[in-house]
Formats: sequence, structure tokens, C-alpha cells
Amino acid sequence: MPNLINIRIRQGTQYVPDVTKAAVNEMFRGFPIVDDTKCDNCDACTKVCPSNAITAKPLAIDMGKCVFCGDCVRACSPGAITFTNRHHIAADAREKLVIKNGMTPENYEAAAVHVSKEIRSVFGRSLKLRSVSAGGCNACEMELNASNNVNFDMGRFGIDIVASPRHADGMVITGPVSGNMAYALEETYRALPTPKLIILFGSCAISGGVFADSKAVNRSFIDSNTAQLYVPGCPVHPLTFINGLLRLIGRI
Repeated sequence: MPNLINIRIRQGTQYVPDVTKAAVNEMFRGFPIVDDTKCDNCDACTKVCPSNAITAKPLAIDMGKCVFCGDCVRACSPGAITFTNRHHIAADAREKLVIKNGMTPENYEAAAVHVSKEIRSVFGRSLKLRSVSAGGCNACEMELNASNNVNFDMGRFGIDIVASPRHADGMVITGPVSGNMAYALEETYRALPTPKLIILFGSCAISGGVFADSKAVNRSFIDSNTAQLYVPGCPVHPLTFINGLLRLIGRI
């Protein structure tokens, strides 16, 4: 017993005490800063972007398409595009993910997720989610699993991943939705009891990512259903997901 106590003291606190204020590594690429005044219209950034996330004239970055590779920063010699390590980037509407000139992490975060009274009243105390990997590379799936490990522990907020859609309040979709998974995705959604939520986890789920133009992708389900939460990233950071969920259900 003394040995166990000593080990526990040496380990310290393993979980993140306050997920809303926790910082991530300074090398993490999160919220992008766009400064149109520095843009010389060379289009170098749009040419190197692997997911067509950047538009020019005016300059903007779609975080729903962005894979946060940093190629645009390296290609933009005037420095019109930079990335911060701000990870609070989830949004409740697809159009909010488009970052334009002058937007800051603070004003983005203030408007990104609005609490719905209906969602808060139904899911505010407990939220059970069914994960569907729809052709993902397993990176987002691993980060989704990490959201419930000892470090991030989203279960302490009453949020859990469950084994069956019959037990779930909504589903978390990862991957671009391959043709082979399109039917399974539809069936999972039908199996969810109402009311139910759709959460798109990662750039592939939100827009198709680098696979958006692939013939192997079938995004008919995504196109015909509205998600309640969009969580950008490639892959998504667990703190991005947890903070987005807590805002959605009114816990922040």
C-alpha cells in the first residue's frame, strides 16, 4: 500500500482539471488568422492546398475543408496566413467555419456555438453517442477514443460513446463516407431514437477532406441531413471535441 501511494503522488493529476481553460502544445495548428492586407494575389496558397480549403479575392480559409497541414503558410511569403494554437474551433453551422479577414479566435469562439434550449433541456445532463467510422483513416477515430481516456475523461460530464444506436442520443461521424459505408450510415441514423443529433468529426466528415472528389465517396447522407455540431481538424483534438459538445449542450 505505501508503494501505491508513492506512485500516485509521483504521477500527480493525470486528468485535465479544466477542459475549458486547458492549453495545447504551441506547435498545434488551430484557428487560422487571415490578413487580406498582406495578400499579393499570387495564388500560391490556393495552388498548394490539398483540400481546396483556401479561396482568394477575398482571402478566406474553410476550416471544414482544411487539413491543417501548413502548406499555405510555407507558400505565402508575405505572411497573409498564419495558424494559432487555439483549439476552440467547433461550430454549430457549416458556414461559420469559413474564416475571413479580421476574424480573431475570441470573436469566432463567442459566436461559433449557440446553446439551443431544446438541446440543453433534453441532452444537458447526459449525452450518449454512437460512433460511425465511415471510411476514415483511423486518425480521427483514435482521437475520438482518446476523448474518453484518463487524460480528457469526457465521461465525467455525462458524455459517453455507446455500443448501439438504440442506446444513443446521436451519432458522431468520422471519415469522408465511402460508398460501402453509405447504407450503414443511413441505417444507424434510422436506429437512433428521436430526438437525435448528428456530429461531424474531422475535415473528412465535414467536407470529404482530401477525398472530396473521389468516386469512392458517397456523401448523400451528409448532403441531405443537417448536423448540429461541426468539429474541424485533421485529426480533431480531443479538447476541441469536448469543448464543442459542452457548449452545444449548455454546460459552458
